[in-house]
Amino acid sequence: MNFPFYIAKRYLFSKKKQNVINLISFVSVCGVTIGTMALVCVLSVFNGFQGVLEGLFSNFDPPYRITSLQGKSFELDSVRSALEHPDVEVYCEVIEDNALVQYGDKQLPITIKGVPSHYTKINHLDSILVDGNFYLNDPNVNTAIIGVGLARSLGASVHFVEPMWLYVPKRHAKVNLMQPDKAFHREFLYLSGIFMVQQDRYDNTLMLVSVDLARKLFDYPSQVTSVELKLREGVDAGRVKEDLQQLLADQYVIMDRYEQQAEFYSMLQIEKWVTYLILSFILLIAVFNIIGSLSMLIIEKKQDVLVLKHLGASDATIKRIFMLEGWMISIVGAIAGVLIGLLFCFLQQEYGLISLGNGSGFVTNSYPVEVVASDIVIIFLTVVSMGFLAAIYPTNYFYKKQ
Repeated sequence: MNFPFYIAKRYLFSKKKQNVINLISFVSVCGVTIGTMALVCVLSVFNGFQGVLEGLFSNFDPPYRITSLQGKSFELDSVRSALEHPDVEVYCEVIEDNALVQYGDKQLPITIKGVPSHYTKINHLDSILVDGNFYLNDPNVNTAIIGVGLARSLGASVHFVEPMWLYVPKRHAKVNLMQPDKAFHREFLYLSGIFMVQQDRYDNTLMLVSVDLARKLFDYPSQVTSVELKLREGVDAGRVKEDLQQLLADQYVIMDRYEQQAEFYSMLQIEKWVTYLILSFILLIAVFNIIGSLSMLIIEKKQDVLVLKHLGASDATIKRIFMLEGWMISIVGAIAGVLIGLLFCFLQQEYGLISLGNGSGFVTNSYPVEVVASDIVIIFLTVVSMGFLAAIYPTNYFYKKQ
């Protein structure tokens, strides 16, 4: 066995002459353990919330979306080469723009999204309908699907027979002050379904209509504002995305789900790592206990050091003993903290020990957790590095005093 490691292990686990040294060492280990456990739990909760929100977005956002970098709309034929790629399973032409909806005496600005009848092959919209059905292509009457927040604001329901009216400015018409209504496309439609994504940007402002109605409203005879697509199962998504981007050239961009919600995911990651830094500073304060523990241990072991020197131990060897002592305190605390944190995450995931309230108004009833291996590695290395740095000062001070 390595001699400095053997002596350091004896110093760590054996009873000291002064009980206060045992107490300080125990407090040091407990402080590192609690700080490490907090890091594991908090970062896992952030991962859990990200997973929950990813699930919500995946029910509505398409796997991939093609948009133009120049202008709002583009010709569908201009991206035909990418859409005919053998690894593209299905695609949907989409027309999206702003409009005004009137229902009874209520008027609201909304976003209209025109989609084809096979739109549910791209996402899982039919699974988040809270009322009605996904039905947009009635040959006799126009129908629409709206978010639950918009339905609440309008006071609308799929069971009501009163129609909604849409008003969209004509793209190429001039406003006649004598007849201003002639500058608008005006269409009525009935509500066929209500969805709930549990995101305000969708639930409160979005209305889905047939793509044919959207073409008529926005004067897009052959243009689209985006194309949403899904790849075949089992393909290399990264490679296919690069191939499609090359076929699209520089004037178009293809985005996956993360890129479509880039601002949201960036904000979530920033919050996660800022929290990691804050907890790391708190952990650093706990690690400072190692300095006090080593300093008192060095004072107590002066006679042992003299004996070791007479037996032939060099100053570097003795210094290494106390360095390993401080490092072992951080390692023991880190391992214990990681194990306790993982246990708590498991119990929270299985039994929901800490709830978010009574369940009303929340996406989930309890705090979600998801353990990511890379986070555990980062936490462990952070704690061990702090312990190593904290052990440098007292051991160097001892070395200079000799």
